[in-house]
Amino acid sequence: MVLSLSSLFAPIRERMGRTIPIKYHVIFWIGYFTFNVIRWGSFFNDFAYSLKTNLVEFPIHIIVIYLNVYYLIPNLFLKKKYLNYIGAIFLILVLVYIIRTSLIFTVTGVLSPELGRPVSFWDFNHFIVVALGELYVITFVTAIKVLVDWSIEKKRNEELSQLQLSTELKFLRTQVQPHFFFNTLNNLYALALSKSDSMPRLLLKLSHMMEYVLYEVQDSKASLLQEIDHINNYIDIENLRFKDRVETEMHITGDLDDIKIPPLLLITFVENCFKHGLKSNDKIKIDMSFEIINERYLEFRISNNFNPETVDEEKKGIGISNSLRRLKLLFGKDFILQTNVDNGIYSLFLKIPVN
Repeated sequence: MVLSLSSLFAPIRERMGRTIPIKYHVIFWIGYFTFNVIRWGSFFNDFAYSLKTNLVEFPIHIIVIYLNVYYLIPNLFLKKKYLNYIGAIFLILVLVYIIRTSLIFTVTGVLSPELGRPVSFWDFNHFIVVALGELYVITFVTAIKVLVDWSIEKKRNEELSQLQLSTELKFLRTQVQPHFFFNTLNNLYALALSKSDSMPRLLLKLSHMMEYVLYEVQDSKASLLQEIDHINNYIDIENLRFKDRVETEMHITGDLDDIKIPPLLLITFVENCFKHGLKSNDKIKIDMSFEIINERYLEFRISNNFNPETVDEEKKGIGISNSLRRLKLLFGKDFILQTNVDNGIYSLFLKIPVN
């Protein structure tokens, strides 16, 4: 019998320690016991009687509660064995009634003075009072346990979601960097074939960009001013390669100091202008603007001329799709990304929250 009880309560002890630290169980029961002693002592105007009955009842309450929460609910109720669960609860109530009534009568010599009349051991009303009292305790503590478990699970899910988000963002960024360097190496190759005198300057620009991408961009946010400098370096590299075929304009409105955005987000849109524009036109003009709205949002606009008929012939890159995925992960629905083609002009509008 000792071995069977030990095997029964072993998983209960394990689950208790795994969800809520034991010290919080102790604090709860001490507080609940004290409250009941004071409550029933005031009701009967007899604190000695209240202390005696609660000393008898609380060990029973504790056993029944943990048996229900950590054994009956997981093994019967949650497995949809509802009739077995109801039967087990009823059996427990009968056993509790017999044990509780016997002990209280032995300790105090009185049964349920709140009924206002003499009570025999098998009095039906007395059984109902005891059963309802025990059900109240079971329901009350079980509700607390469910609420605590829900809070713990909610926090755990939020942490897992945040970890998944962080992991996916890092993965997307690891795709962005090779994507950019692949394009830049193509530029280097083209200049090397033409034995351009611009090679040293291009290599210096590329060195600055690599330093920024590999060493300075480590956090989830980067300075907008640094991002713009990064874009300017990229544009300079393209200008070195294509010379008179490229014309760019940049407009900045508002105070950009201390403004931070996700790193390497905007460079993709700039790359696309060169990629699609230069392959469909002898000369392209790129206009871009940065505007801070109420210190809360960044509005980024960029446009370039291109030939829409050549789009289907282009290879689809990962840049734009990654950017859209990053925007959804970072901002949910709190962003606007719009593209438009009108009279051979491709334009993109992006609005994101900053800081």
